[in-house]
Amino acid sequence: MGNCEYFEDDVEDSVKSSNKISFEVEENCVGQRLDVYLAEHIERVSRSLIKNLIDTNKINVNGKVVKAGYKVCLGDNIIAELPEVEVADILPENIPLNIVYEDDDIVVVNKPQGMVVHPAGKLKTGTLVNALMFHTKNLSGINGKIRPGIVHRIDKDTSGLLVVAKNDFAHTNLQQQIQNKTCHRLYKAVCYGVFQNKKGIIVTDLARGKEHHEMIYVVPKGQGRYAETHYEVVAENRGFSLVKFELKTGRTHQIRVHAKHIGHPVVGDKLYGRKDEKFGLAGQLLHAERLVLTHPRTNERMEFFAPLPDYFEDFLREKGLTQRVKD
Repeated sequence: MGNCEYFEDDVEDSVKSSNKISFEVEENCVGQRLDVYLAEHIERVSRSLIKNLIDTNKINVNGKVVKAGYKVCLGDNIIAELPEVEVADILPENIPLNIVYEDDDIVVVNKPQGMVVHPAGKLKTGTLVNALMFHTKNLSGINGKIRPGIVHRIDKDTSGLLVVAKNDFAHTNLQQQIQNKTCHRLYKAVCYGVFQNKKGIIVTDLARGKEHHEMIYVVPKGQGRYAETHYEVVAENRGFSLVKFELKTGRTHQIRVHAKHIGHPVVGDKLYGRKDEKFGLAGQLLHAERLVLTHPRTNERMEFFAPLPDYFEDFLREKGLTQRVKD
């Protein structure tokens, strides 16, 4: 169910109807509190909403209502009834889209840097959703009117691939693939510095800042949402590294925060990067390059690729970051 880097705070406002999702507890989660487990597995809602759902009996375990502190057991079947959001209608806009693949169930889009995925707050136009609604009348409704079809998202200034669901059947199936980690999201980024460990796994808890609400921070275990990122250095030169990242969870700003956490912020990142940067980039050099999923209706395993944008390639050439590791 992940949202590749999702803002959860705008989900709780007004309720329209509900959407039931289910989980089966795996061995590595045994013993977690129910509320903690749900916070890690339901990636489009906040902890306060999870608490409210438990308190109002919208969560059951093996058919029974339990408390937030219930310790989950191997094989527990958890069913959550999530609210949808009712918001003002979104205006379809004739904005060009780079569509990599489309059929009756899914659309795979190569999103450009600078485009927001869906309306939020005062932003009502110019988003990917506005463009999608002009392109097709068939989009899933599970995420409510504010995010029709959106299964996961990427940041405004991150470019690359995301899959959009054209019906609820496809949406639910894709959510489950992300939850079960059978949908793979692979990125390329240019980071500052030379990595001591050329390959590794970054695991932390992440939480939104209380004073700086737009920022995400690494916090002590148990005080945020579990986040796991795998990385591998592809090339390095002159104090820069070209790095492959794979998301195992989909927290807000996850790759950008994890890169900063290990001392190698993403070049061009205006929120988490270096404040003295003088490259004149419009945003971070972070690109969702590959997307691997199983087609929800045909069960065909599919892989999609989006080449690095020109400005990204120009930077690699300028810094001599020739890829030395085979993808």
